[in-house]
Amino acid sequence: MKEIGKYFMFLGNLFVNRESFKTYYKLVLEECMNMGIGSVFLVALVSTFIGAVTTVQTAYNMVSSFIPDYVISQVVREMVVLELAPTIMAVIYAGKVGSSIASGLGTMRITEQVDALEVMGINSISYLVLPKIIASILMYPLLVITAGVCALFGGYLVGTLTGIISPNDFVYGLRSSYNEFTVVFALIKSVVFAFLVASISSYKGYNTQGGALEVGISSTQAVTSSVIAVLIADYLLAQLLLAK
Repeated sequence: MKEIGKYFMFLGNLFVNRESFKTYYKLVLEECMNMGIGSVFLVALVSTFIGAVTTVQTAYNMVSSFIPDYVISQVVREMVVLELAPTIMAVIYAGKVGSSIASGLGTMRITEQVDALEVMGINSISYLVLPKIIASILMYPLLVITAGVCALFGGYLVGTLTGIISPNDFVYGLRSSYNEFTVVFALIKSVVFAFLVASISSYKGYNTQGGALEVGISSTQAVTSSVIAVLIADYLLAQLLLAK
């Protein structure tokens, strides 16, 4: 509980003694490039194979001849949009971006760069962390959309090229019984997950004490804590927005 209290106090300091809009604008653009553009290839690659594997496994479990083929792509669509694209990508995002944030801030802390900012009268938390959180919230939903498109495309390729399902049936299944709220729900989750990963990783990195070994420990703790927070938030959001 003490650690949670320190985390919320850390978040409160984000909005104290802020810098100018121009300063944040430049910092946010830099972070968007690092977080978003730098993660596109990995997200696209992983999500494409996830979609392909999900299609094959779904088809394998359709043991009854009474179930039409288009149900395969319908199941893949729901799995990708509701869970695989936002949540599985969040775990990968925490491993790549979260560890980078924690190690970067941890290195700045042990080399006394953070202390130098404080001596200059700059709120180091607001200057260093707020742009990362804003960039994460802006970029991660775009990565989730990319992951969803790539996953469905991967499923389409594997399903049609291996003869599991015809192209017409796959497209029909994607459009059958479509509920627009599933996309809204996925984007809501993506914003929450982006905030959790960026803020928790920043908190762990900013509060690093010691030397290079402690930076590695903080980076590991950032990924572990972020993944746990994402999974808890995933359940709470599903219970809040989907439960009847």
